[in-house]
Amino acid sequence: MFTRKEILTLISMASVNFGSMICYSILGPFFPTEAVKKGASQTVVGLIFGCYAVSNLIGSLVLGKYIVQIGAKFMLIAGLFVSSCCTIIFGFLDRAPAGPIFISLCFIVRSLDAVGFGAAMTSAFAMTAKIFPNNVATVLGSLEIFTGLGLILGPPLGGWLYQSFGYEVPFLSLGCLLLIMVPFNIYVLPSIEAVPSKDSFFRLLTHVKTILVCYVVFTLSAGLGFLDATLSLFAINRFGLSNGYVGLIMLGLSLPYCLASPLIGYFTDKYPATRMAVLVTGGIAATIGFCLLGPAPFLHIQSHLWLLVVMLGLIGFSLGMSAIPTFPEIITCAYEIGFEEGLSTLGMVSGLFGAVWCTGMFYGPIVGGIIVQHLSFEWAATVQGALAFLGVSISDCITLCNVKWSGSKNNLGSNTDIKNETRSSLHEPSLIVI
Repeated sequence: MFTRKEILTLISMASVNFGSMICYSILGPFFPTEAVKKGASQTVVGLIFGCYAVSNLIGSLVLGKYIVQIGAKFMLIAGLFVSSCCTIIFGFLDRAPAGPIFISLCFIVRSLDAVGFGAAMTSAFAMTAKIFPNNVATVLGSLEIFTGLGLILGPPLGGWLYQSFGYEVPFLSLGCLLLIMVPFNIYVLPSIEAVPSKDSFFRLLTHVKTILVCYVVFTLSAGLGFLDATLSLFAINRFGLSNGYVGLIMLGLSLPYCLASPLIGYFTDKYPATRMAVLVTGGIAATIGFCLLGPAPFLHIQSHLWLLVVMLGLIGFSLGMSAIPTFPEIITCAYEIGFEEGLSTLGMVSGLFGAVWCTGMFYGPIVGGIIVQHLSFEWAATVQGALAFLGVSISDCITLCNVKWSGSKNNLGSNTDIKNETRSSLHEPSLIVI
């Protein structure tokens, strides 16, 4: 049975995940089209999506390092407040003059929104891992249901509100929804006391396995960022769909992820040794999904709407398989190299995870947008498939690192026993009489 503190934490984290992700995901169906009308190119649209990731990256690293000094509860609530205000302000940007002014304001507001979002999510991950240390993947996987619901409802709801009421209403309505969650979380979220740690991100990155897991995280977020910035325009141009229907297509990505995450979390918590096998399987599925999304030009397969939806579903399911086990793996890496168990370490792990995720979210829209502009969506999706395949290879390397790490610990234990036996023999009475 859960304690009152644990139940309140779950309610709070669920509200944060849902509110933040529904506000984040409403842009996909209509903002690229609106930005193009305002004089932004496909590359600039990718940069607007990408700047969110850069600001989130910087915020996650800094706030993750100082989460104890700032206070986990205050960081989460302040992040929600900033993110909600920026979402509301973003709704008025259609009144800005087209060209450089509109584009500049998009960059500024989107960057501030990213810092607030980074603060909320960094604190949420760290507090969840602190309160549920033995079921991290299970709890995170269960909370991803609400992340998935936000991603599921955001695009179709945003597309419908945009078509029915115009540009401003999606941002104003959902920004106010997020703002309402600020006093709610002030009331339900428990406070956590902790002692600051002297450890750093650089020491965490000295572990080879940590770097390899981080690369897998990078490939996952790069694929998502690429789809956010390019999928809507591709679906509109290729299949002649409206913005509302594009939002429904994005359900094919979010719904499988929402369903897979709690199952994968429970399974990998119960059988931790299967984490890497699950990662590899997810990477293979993502490779197939991206290569057939376009499909890849060298496959000579004609593009169909049903194939696009099915491949989005496969990518969504693979994302759940690959993303959920990575956070517990990084925590394990931190403890293996001697990090102290506590909120400070979990804050750094959460900050590192968020920073790497944002690096991929920066790379995906920008590089994907450039490839789409100069080649095609099909080739850009193929590049993402190649990244996913490289992530599979990286996962194999992680498995080898696990084997070597276990072997080195066993060897170290054997050497220690030999040394202890040697020392004891030196202190034993000698049987040789001179």
